[in-house]
Amino acid sequence: MPKMIRRLIALAAILFVSTASAQEPDPLPSWNDGASKQAIVDFVTKVTEPESADYVPIKDRVATFDNDGTLWLEQPMYTQLAFALDRVKQLAPEHPEWKDTQPFKAVLEGDMKALAASGEKGIAQLVAATHAGMSPAEFQQIVGDWLATAKDKRFERGYTKLVYQPMLELLAYLRDKGFTTYIVSGGGIEFVRNFSEPVYGIPPAQVVGSSIKTKYEIVDGKPTLIRLPEVDFIDDKDGKPVGINQHIGQRPIAAFGNSDGDYQMLDWTTAGEGARLGLIVHHTDAEREYAYDRESTFGRLDKALDDAPAKGWIVVDMKNDWKDVFPPEN
Repeated sequence: MPKMIRRLIALAAILFVSTASAQEPDPLPSWNDGASKQAIVDFVTKVTEPESADYVPIKDRVATFDNDGTLWLEQPMYTQLAFALDRVKQLAPEHPEWKDTQPFKAVLEGDMKALAASGEKGIAQLVAATHAGMSPAEFQQIVGDWLATAKDKRFERGYTKLVYQPMLELLAYLRDKGFTTYIVSGGGIEFVRNFSEPVYGIPPAQVVGSSIKTKYEIVDGKPTLIRLPEVDFIDDKDGKPVGINQHIGQRPIAAFGNSDGDYQMLDWTTAGEGARLGLIVHHTDAEREYAYDRESTFGRLDKALDDAPAKGWIVVDMKNDWKDVFPPEN
């Protein structure tokens, strides 16, 4: 074969490969090109390519995601807290004593300063009073009805529309590469299970969260479960690795969070053997969302932000790393 023809064939092959590569769709189109996006792609590539020294079998490709502030909005307060406040107002006529009892009095008077002063104990009281005394199915119906109509005041959109588009793409990208994705949230497990599948593509069985005690009893001759006004498990901070172990049964190879409440989940995940990925969403965009970290009441990011470089965790700068924050409005 003449040398010129061989050269033309070789050139055509190179052009074909280059064109094919250029036509491959970007799995993360809402992420700006940069170190964060590249680190994610590099990690996924090396754990999914069979010839890679860091290859991980599909059965071990487990990724866990915090929910509030990682997958959807958590300012100016957690969405589940907004639900609890609305429930207090709805149930108040049945509880006249709440007018003079904190933290219910603060909710009814719109006194957010007094509510904040009640701390975690006060929030727990609100949750116990508004989330119990019904079956899990009845609770999920109430949550579903609320989510169908409730809107965030600043953005004037439903809460399930205030999910982060770049994280939706990341979830899809990981699943396309053989990962099983889980939500590991400090929020209520049955609250999050209500919307996890239609919003994130994560089945209810793949949600780990905080829970209140539940008992089995016969009601009107039928077996049922009743939610009790008692906390059973808090899936936050050091509770997250415990919850992962109890519900999932294996250490993830990738974990995603945004606050110090996710520190132990990230630490436990990335301390395992082999290739690991830890990622923190840093809220730096006051114009498109919110800017907060060390002093925030909700989603406080302090120790994890300081320790991220030494731990090898990716810190995503929302303002600079994300082209879009929320999905386009319909």
